[in-house]
Amino acid sequence: MNGSFIHDENGDDLKVKNINNPKWTVQGKYVVITGATSGIGLAAAKQLAIRGANLGIVARNHAKAKQVADQIRALTMGKTTVDIFLADLASQKSIRQVAADILARCPKVDVLINNAGAMFQKRQLTVDGLEMTWAVNHLAPFLLTALLLDRMKENVCGRVITTASHGHKLAKKGINFEDLNAENHYSFPGKAMGGPTFRYGESKLANILFTAELAKRLDGTGVTAHCFDPGLVSTNFNSNNKGLLVRLTMAAMKMFSHSPEKGAETLVWLADSDEITGHNGLYYTNMEITTPSIPAQNKEAAKRLWEVSEKQLLNQQ
Repeated sequence: MNGSFIHDENGDDLKVKNINNPKWTVQGKYVVITGATSGIGLAAAKQLAIRGANLGIVARNHAKAKQVADQIRALTMGKTTVDIFLADLASQKSIRQVAADILARCPKVDVLINNAGAMFQKRQLTVDGLEMTWAVNHLAPFLLTALLLDRMKENVCGRVITTASHGHKLAKKGINFEDLNAENHYSFPGKAMGGPTFRYGESKLANILFTAELAKRLDGTGVTAHCFDPGLVSTNFNSNNKGLLVRLTMAAMKMFSHSPEKGAETLVWLADSDEITGHNGLYYTNMEITTPSIPAQNKEAAKRLWEVSEKQLLNQQ
């Protein structure tokens, strides 16, 4: 596999040991997806429903989630099951509660899509005392995945898909494990030099390293891990941040952005395509394996990130 960056101890690409399963398709599969009420998540949810998937939408706003669920059911003329699960992904207690709800209501989970993400221009701490961008973009998918994995392993095959970003390349020095709450990024002179944006890059780098380490730990289980770059997409991302500079920046970026439907293509492909059967731990762009940045290929950093993340969760129990 050209472009692969995850290898076992013998230097071989990580693959699922048993790939003699029926051809993979998302039809009839149960897909849990975060961030599906707008942007590429919404576009992907619609396409997956059209392809025959049943959906579990994890959302914060019930009214908005219900509106989306109704849209999807209408799109498939009532053929799609769309369940709504409520959670605040900035709260570990809420994530644990929604995972328990999913496990209680869903006999199987075939695909988990960690798509929700955000960037915060002002430093905020979650109810758990963790920096918000890191908590929502990395720790939330890390925890939700951990809580649903045993259910996913009950299937012959399953897929964990995480939305990363080309923005991971902003973290040129890797993750600063000595400043996980990003005090330097949000204080002078870090903030004046684009600290919040670099913090976002760190969280997206964490998505790729998480996928890499998860793939190693899942090898041979039938469940595989994948992440992708949706490209520059015209969505309401960053709308939570205010200010003239933010508005001007986002307006300029939209001039070069593609539609949510285009941005969702690789996500839908990863969930539905049989082409990636046997792949594990890889990063994709435009439905092709892509080599990420050098820091994103650091296996020791991936291992350390996993260990640090576990401690951040344990400290909040």
